[in-house]
Amino acid sequence: MAAQLPEPEQSANARPTFARRLVAEGLGTALLLATVVGSGIMAERLAGGNVAVALLANTLATGAGLVALILAFGPISGAHFNPAVTLADAALGGLRWRDVPGYVLAQVAGAFGGVAVAHGMFGEAVFTASRHARAGSAQFLSEFVATFGLLAVIWGVARRRSTAVPFAVAAYITAAYWFTASTSFANPAVTLGRSASDTFAGIRPADVPGFIAAQLLGAAAATLLFRWLVPALPERAPDLVVPHQERTEEA
Repeated sequence: MAAQLPEPEQSANARPTFARRLVAEGLGTALLLATVVGSGIMAERLAGGNVAVALLANTLATGAGLVALILAFGPISGAHFNPAVTLADAALGGLRWRDVPGYVLAQVAGAFGGVAVAHGMFGEAVFTASRHARAGSAQFLSEFVATFGLLAVIWGVARRRSTAVPFAVAAYITAAYWFTASTSFANPAVTLGRSASDTFAGIRPADVPGFIAAQLLGAAAATLLFRWLVPALPERAPDLVVPHQERTEEA
């Protein structure tokens, strides 16, 4: 029998501190918003007034960006980029509650930063309140369904094939752009950021509270349902969205 070599000790620098995780969440969310808003501006300018073509371009860019960003930042912070996902993760013990405010603040700050960068790249004002109305019960229901489905996909896939979650999330969001009336924001930080963009991807600030309420309700409903469907689900919570090293060290 061959002698078993001892496993090399993991460098302390390889273990993400709380500060590193916050930077990963903020930067990942910023790049996500830059993708959503920037591709929306480009699509609208090139589509010649064809809204369907503009939405298709916006959808494809967002889906592709999501895969890349989750794979890039997932091993550091879990790649939530979404307060609803962060709260769901904490509710099942995958993230410490004391870390939640930091995650949410990093995500929201990153969202506004990403909007500012997208506007800068296309010569727009840094921030402009959106005039894109997205109100009514159909929009509320759409955001509930969009976020419920997002969490259902995450919980359902993470418990068996966590490495497939980035692709499953991107595929779901790509589809939800088209089967929901709201074009599937499914993310409170994204919603807040997009309220400061009077572009193709924007949302009127007055409509933001309803969107966020629907998103949080959808995330809670999906988490409660999967907690019942899969009693062992809390064991997989640390691997949401991507397996990471959150529990390997204290901040």
